[in-house]
Amino acid sequence: MTFSLFPGRFSSGFYRCFWAIILASRLFADLPANEARARKLLAEAVVEADETRQFGLIRRLSEIPEPIVAQVLLAWRQGGLYVFDSPTGQVPFLLEGQSDAQGKVRGLQLTDGEPLKDEKGVDLRFQTADLTAVDTTSHLRKAIKTSLDLLALANPDAKMRRDAVLKLGQDQDIELLKPIEDRAQKETDLEVQRAYVEAIAFIGLESEDEALRVAAAEKLGRLKSLNSLTFLEKLVKEAGTEPNKYGAATLKAGKQALALVAEHQGWVNTVGTGFRGLSTAAVLLVAALGLAITFGLMGVINMAHGEMMMVGAYTTFLIQNQFRAWFGPSGVGFDSHFPVALVASFIAAAVVGLILERGVIQFLYRRPLESLLATSGVSLVLQQVFRSIFGAANVQVGSPSWLMGNLAIADVQLAYNRVFVIGFALFVLLLTYALLTRTSLGLQIRAVMQNRSMAAALGVRADRVNMMTFAFGSGLAGMAGACLSQLANVGPSLGQSYIVDCFMVVVLGGVGNLVGTVAAALGIGVTDQLLQPWVGAVLGKISVLGAIILFLQWRPAGIFVTRSRSLEG
Repeated sequence: MTFSLFPGRFSSGFYRCFWAIILASRLFADLPANEARARKLLAEAVVEADETRQFGLIRRLSEIPEPIVAQVLLAWRQGGLYVFDSPTGQVPFLLEGQSDAQGKVRGLQLTDGEPLKDEKGVDLRFQTADLTAVDTTSHLRKAIKTSLDLLALANPDAKMRRDAVLKLGQDQDIELLKPIEDRAQKETDLEVQRAYVEAIAFIGLESEDEALRVAAAEKLGRLKSLNSLTFLEKLVKEAGTEPNKYGAATLKAGKQALALVAEHQGWVNTVGTGFRGLSTAAVLLVAALGLAITFGLMGVINMAHGEMMMVGAYTTFLIQNQFRAWFGPSGVGFDSHFPVALVASFIAAAVVGLILERGVIQFLYRRPLESLLATSGVSLVLQQVFRSIFGAANVQVGSPSWLMGNLAIADVQLAYNRVFVIGFALFVLLLTYALLTRTSLGLQIRAVMQNRSMAAALGVRADRVNMMTFAFGSGLAGMAGACLSQLANVGPSLGQSYIVDCFMVVVLGGVGNLVGTVAAALGIGVTDQLLQPWVGAVLGKISVLGAIILFLQWRPAGIFVTRSRSLEG
């Protein structure tokens, strides 16, 4: 297929050259200088037959941070770039995004972005299936990838620049050392500067200069770079098997750096596991606070307390879906769903708890065995109800954008959602403490806890206190379920996974004692998470349970004993 760019009276050679110069000058005058230069280099690189010169042009393109460069190089690498044979030579072009009714797409020239035209000046359109992409080899694709990575070093987003430079460093291409060092001098962000130092050291490990290898290994050891662990292990292994090639100094420096990095990795893993245990303990604390109050006040073994957590989690799911329908899947409107879900979870679980207390539990006070059996039955009924409504499979509860991501401190990744859960648990703890010590309801609760009969004789309506306390404890469990939806799967059996842990927290801490509940929640949550990497999840829980049983043999009343004047029991 051929066509003439200059039909009619402009078909002579003189006029063709004349008008080509005029049009080109007009075109490039309208384009920014960098983009015009980038388009020219791109067109030259595509049609260049000499591989060495072609690679050089591609490397030069990495120094021009224009969007068109990344767009074309990516299309080239993925087989989306084509060449059109015209009378004036080969014309590289891309396909326009939109197609016509026949499924044909216009071709846009690389040199100016204008559509390809036939001899009559009509836009040329192509069927994608009829086109053959520009040939690429593995070496060419690698060169294009390297240029794309170098282009990413100019990204305005510091995180993207950091990831790009680390990726280049991990390729350990010694030819990239000079370009990366040049870019490092222009970097102003401290975190990205550290990434440049790491990347340069990664490449230095592959240098033939022993002094440079040793300096690179020592640098990585001082940085305690977790990213370098694999590279240092490889260096030590190769230096040990080929001492003549690497030298004793390289082996020594590699071992020292590897020891420093491995030690740092162990510390990071331990702190990270402890942080995850702290967030688990926070959820247990919120859930167990209500159980500690109700169990300590009423002596009721409520096996349906875990289902109150399930109510809160599913309420969060419903609120999320409603906000998505109102505001879409993202944005400020949708992101506000979680604070609303926390309040709604408390109300929903409190209402369910109130119904449970009025309908079942009020008839079973001072009858612990019957209350255990009755609430176990309620637990099974609630699970089946939710399974019938929502299905047996887990439902997807997402996080708002402000709870996504991590805060990195000394290589320890602190997830924002876990940080929020810990902070929220502290807030709930202070709120509960204020309720019990600074309000008339709290005074009545403490009076009934110490001596039910005397409190009733002094005019305290014990039934009302029982009802309000049970609703409040259930509401706390509902908020715990809302928090748990950010950390774990939400399904009909969610509560059963935590009810035993909640009771262990209450019993270990001392029935009805808030301070003991906090201490027990921290001990169980953190210890369980610390043991799991060593002995596994199941054996870790068994070990914690065994330790609690042994402790209760020594102190049957728990860590803190609740003082009371009551002669009951």
